[in-house]
Amino acid sequence: MPSFDIVSKVQWNEVENALNQAQKEIGQRYDFKDTETSLERSEEGITLRSTTEDRVKAAFGVLQEKLIKRKVSLKQVEVGEPEPSGKGQRLVVKIKEGIEAEHARKIVGRIKESKLKVQASMQEQQIRVTGKNKDDLQQVIQLARGIDLPLDLQFINFRD
Repeated sequence: MPSFDIVSKVQWNEVENALNQAQKEIGQRYDFKDTETSLERSEEGITLRSTTEDRVKAAFGVLQEKLIKRKVSLKQVEVGEPEPSGKGQRLVVKIKEGIEAEHARKIVGRIKESKLKVQASMQEQQIRVTGKNKDDLQQVIQLARGIDLPLDLQFINFRD
């Protein structure tokens, strides 16, 4: 029976490359000179530090630009608010991965509403869709792409 999985994954090597490129650019740019601006990977995600809130936001702009160039969807990025930290400002950027239960229920509900002859089930942070013919599965892919969610969906493990 044909099936595929709907997932929301991040290519971490591309995130690392974007982070390294942003660090390099910030180190070379004149407007970041003497602002003690830094980007580093932490447990929470990516932490940006600088002396002022404006410099932290500008550093995030550089990071965002590098993520776009590396084809990392900005739907995967969750930005916190700048907060005081020591003698400067700090901004935490989280990278989201996986489909949350609320969004998964919305996707499964839409698939069931479509009356296509497929079964959709939630499995951890992904959705498995099975059906008797490939055409129905391809219609489910088009349907899922049309749902407005704050996620970047990928369709993997297509089995015949």
